Amino acid sequence: MDSVLPGGCQCGEVRYEVRGKPLRTYACHCSICQKQSGSAFGLSAQFPGGSLDVTRGRLEHFVREGNGRGFRCYFCPICGTRIYHQMFTEKGDLPRINLKSGTLDDRSWYKPGCHVWAENAQPWVKFSDEDVVFAQQPKPEEMPVFHE
Repeated sequence: MDSVLPGGCQCGEVRYEVRGKPLRTYACHCSICQKQSGSAFGLSAQFPGGSLDVTRGRLEHFVREGNGRGFRCYFCPICGTRIYHQMFTEKGDLPRINLKSGTLDDRSWYKPGCHVWAENAQPWVKFSDEDVVFAQQPKPEEMPVFHE
């Protein structure tokens, strides 16, 4: 896995580079991620804040509440592809971003380190004995750290 990972939106208007390795990777089965992805779950890779640079185009954002937190959700204003979201509190942004892994050019290395909000998983989703599964949202320190 390279230390600089390029990616972008569906229409190609937005391009970005994210530096470094992810802190964590996960599949989220909450109803919000299901709606956002149009699928049974969303895939994300968590990186330190400030590690993503938009190299072409611009991102728009909206704010939403969910799972007891506030989120800023960044997307391409042309095609609507979500690029990342960032949680925030009344005290400000938390120092990490949650990149939508499907927007990376090379996704071959990606594997979710855990599954969160599994209590909302679709009934046909089956977890293996090796999967790390949380019924709801674990504390960050409870989630497995990323290993290549």
